Amino acid sequence: MTNPFYDPYRLLSRVYQNGAHLKIALAEEPIEELHRARTVKTVYGVLENDGYLSLCIRTFAPKTPKAAVRIVLKIALYHLVFLKKPRYMVTDTAADLLKKLGKEGTAGFANAFLRRFDETKVVLPEGDEGLSVKSNFPLFAIKMLREKYGERTEQIVLARSSGVAVRFERNMENFLDREHLDSPFEGVKIFRSFAREEGYDRGDYTFQSVGSVAICEAIEPCENLLDACAAPGGKSVLLSKKCSHITACDVHPHRVSLIISYCSRMGANNVTALEKDSAIFDPVSEKHFDGVLVDAPCTGLGTVSENPDLALNKTEEDLASLQKTQLEILSNCSNYVKEGGALYYSTCSVLPPENDGTVKKFLAEHSAFSIEKIGSPLMHEITEFGLQFLPDTAFGAGFYIAKMRRK
Repeated sequence: MTNPFYDPYRLLSRVYQNGAHLKIALAEEPIEELHRARTVKTVYGVLENDGYLSLCIRTFAPKTPKAAVRIVLKIALYHLVFLKKPRYMVTDTAADLLKKLGKEGTAGFANAFLRRFDETKVVLPEGDEGLSVKSNFPLFAIKMLREKYGERTEQIVLARSSGVAVRFERNMENFLDREHLDSPFEGVKIFRSFAREEGYDRGDYTFQSVGSVAICEAIEPCENLLDACAAPGGKSVLLSKKCSHITACDVHPHRVSLIISYCSRMGANNVTALEKDSAIFDPVSEKHFDGVLVDAPCTGLGTVSENPDLALNKTEEDLASLQKTQLEILSNCSNYVKEGGALYYSTCSVLPPENDGTVKKFLAEHSAFSIEKIGSPLMHEITEFGLQFLPDTAFGAGFYIAKMRRK
């Protein structure tokens, strides 16, 4: 059997050092199947508690260890502090891994660090800085939420996913004996855990967040809909049930392949997947669609409970850059809406600047469009221009949608 920290180390190295998305790394990296559950629990646990684990290292290390050693220490500290594993076992496993990685010179340091580590001497900063460490949510984002939601901010950033959201096409009754929560949407249940089975490959069910379903619910039926930023294809597939034809676009070829695969598995035959940059004007598409959905690139900070790696190293500068991209895509795609047609803007974010803020800038520059009110059976906040779903009341995830109409 391999060292139990080895697979988590390889996965976390891709995330921390190469900037890989955790779910992609999990799909691509070979993992010892016998211990997959343990590995997944470890990598998610480390990332969910990255701020606190980093504070632990700063508290007990005289100088910042190199990246590989930091990763091993975070894995070890997670097992020690959160999983309550015996100190001798954690220490020996960490030191052994460093030796096998060819870093014998650091094994003694790790051994000494873990033997003298004392959780009671790790002191959280006060106020929002401490909340940032505890929640693993960027401090700048907490300050934005504090301005908008006041004392509720702590509930928002500490909210955790309610479980695995599964949207059923058929045979749902076969799974309802398992522990689950009901969502306000037909065919969508939330399970504490749900291992993928052959029914997934048959298209009996798919995994789709409640927030994503809520966005689709807000879109009106139409003949011809453009899903401008569609990968991996979940919204396109669901919307194919209420629209006669869906054109699903993404700028990256491998992500277009994901859309095609998703549609094939779920039997969505009225979806056409195209490789297209939605920020660049296509004269062929001008005023061609009854509806256009721009599910824009965003910070993703509404889904941190399911994607803890998204919170890593996010800055206010990243937000400003994303806002520019959001406005470019939304402005360009507005050209594709027929007169009287609908334009939808959505994100998986809880930050007002990239939600209402982007819509406000768009409307100031595009007088041909006006806001339409929408509702949702999922608990939400009504904002100036749209609906905000927040993690503490929407099963652990945050999403936003606004609907506009070309006059």
